[in-house]
This record gives sequence, C-alpha cells and structure tokens, in this order.
Amino acid sequence: MLSGDRRPALADGLDTLRCRKRALAAARGRAGSTEKGANMQGHEGLLLVGHGSQSEDSETEMRAIAALVASQLPGVMVDVGFLEMTEPSAGVVLDRLVDQGCHRIVVLPLVLLGAGHAKNDVAAVVLEGRERHPRCELQFGSPMGVAKDLVAAMGDAVTSAGGRGLPLLLVGRGTSDPDANGDAAKAARLVGEWSDAPFVHTGFTGVTGPSVPDALDVFARLGFERMALGFWFLCTGKLIERARADIAAFADRTGVVVVDAGYFGADRRLIPTILERYGQAHAGTPVVNCDACSYRSPWPGHEQLVGQPIGVGHSHLAAEHRHAHR
Repeated sequence: MLSGDRRPALADGLDTLRCRKRALAAARGRAGSTEKGANMQGHEGLLLVGHGSQSEDSETEMRAIAALVASQLPGVMVDVGFLEMTEPSAGVVLDRLVDQGCHRIVVLPLVLLGAGHAKNDVAAVVLEGRERHPRCELQFGSPMGVAKDLVAAMGDAVTSAGGRGLPLLLVGRGTSDPDANGDAAKAARLVGEWSDAPFVHTGFTGVTGPSVPDALDVFARLGFERMALGFWFLCTGKLIERARADIAAFADRTGVVVVDAGYFGADRRLIPTILERYGQAHAGTPVVNCDACSYRSPWPGHEQLVGQPIGVGHSHLAAEHRHAHR
C-alpha cells in the first residue's frame, strides 16, 4: 500500500524562506548595481531554462518557481523558457528579453543534475544567442546540483511524510552522463543521512538503471515491510506519473508500505540555491565539476565525447525546439 501525501510534500516550505546571506549578497548585490529602474527597463535579465514536459502541471510549477525567484530579484527581468516539449523555447524567451532592453542576461539551467541538457543544450542556447545578439552580454550558469538546501528540503519532506528512520529509495531522472548519475546516488546517500535511513538505494525513470521497478524489488527482497521514497525532481510530469504507477503495482503485489515524500515543486527552499547560481554566473565564476565529466575524461562507452566542443547540442529534440521558430 501507499502512504504519505502524493502532492509535492516540499511545497509546505512556501512560508519558510530563509535565504543564505551569501546567496542574497551575490544575487541581490549585483542586481542592485544596475541603473535605477532596471526592473522596468530590463537592463539585467535572468533566463531560467527548464527541461519541458508534456504535463501542463509541470509548466505551471516551473513558472511558479520563476515567480519566486523574481520576487527576490526586483532589479532583474526574470523569465522562463524550455528545452523541449513546452513553449516558449528558451531561445525565443532570450530574444524577448533582449527586445525588452536587457544588455546582460544570465542563462541558468533550471535542472538538478549536470547532464547533457545542462552541459550542452543550454550552452547551445547561449552560443546561438551570442551570435544573434553580439551587443548583449550572455553569461552561462551552473545547474542546481546536490546543494545542501535541496538535501535538507528533501530530507525534511521524508520526515514530514512519516518516513524518517525507514529505508529510502530516491528516484532520479536517468541520464547518459556518468557524472550526473553519480550525483543522483550522492543525493540519495545525503538525503538518507538527513532522514536517518538504515538503507539507501537509487532508482531511475529511464535511460540508465536500476529502473524504478527493479529498485523497488530490492527492498522487498531484503525483507523491508515499510520504506520511504522521494523524487529528486523539480516538477511533476509523465515520468513521475509512470513511476507512481510502478510504485502502486509494487505495493499491491508485495504488501510493502511505501511512504511517498513527493518531489520539490514550487518550494521557497529552492530559491537560495538558484540565487547562488545566479550570483556565481553574474560574477563570471560558475561552479562546474570537470574531474569526472565524460567530456573531459574518457568513460567506457562514452569515449567519443572527450574534447567535444561545448554547445553542439545533446538532444535532437532540444535542437528542433530551439530552431522551430527561427
């Protein structure tokens, strides 16, 4: 059987925003250095780039996150565009910000893990934008990553759902990037530490394994009668819907109680990390991990990626979406 609130449990944090001083200093301080009235004239811009989804609820949540960010950056024009499936495309929104008078725009991947979309598809948006708008300064930011605030928010959600002290399965969006998949496993371990989980495992909704059904079966085979589960996802969508169908089938088949802690959603506790990534990009010091990146170090089955130029594009769907309105 399933237990817990199937809504995004982390949305309960909407009334508990406590932005770290260094994040606000980096983001607000630099935004405040723009000319008076920049929020009206649009001299500074922030383009948040989401993955996109077939789910309208996902788009609504992504825009709600953008609105929370905008509320903390009154001197910056904040907008959101998408890589795939959802309109408008990131490139169209970038053009719109330039047309509205932005002379400097930070382009920030609004994604959790630094896989191909963040490393290549969003980079392609920046490079193509520089070609179209040579007089506009475009700065490329980092994905959100496995930040402490995110770990705390997910760990608290597990606790609030009644899953503290239970074995934990963290479900991530699978990628073809070994480094990003490793970060998902790292996030699972840290959330498990936060929620006092005696056993931690990671499952993925696609591309790589273990799949959600396979990961769930591990808990049944180990004899656990109750378990906690969280989604390392920003927003809802078809992948979460399919995973929850798998979870329901597993619970019915095995009798294991699954405490669903939800996904992040439009939670104010996301905002400090986003502001910190904005501040880093604005200062020209985005944080990237190159040590285990398959574009820098050869990995079995990915050797062809070493030395590949940045921004050539990772997904043909993203490339089609970028160019659909050109």
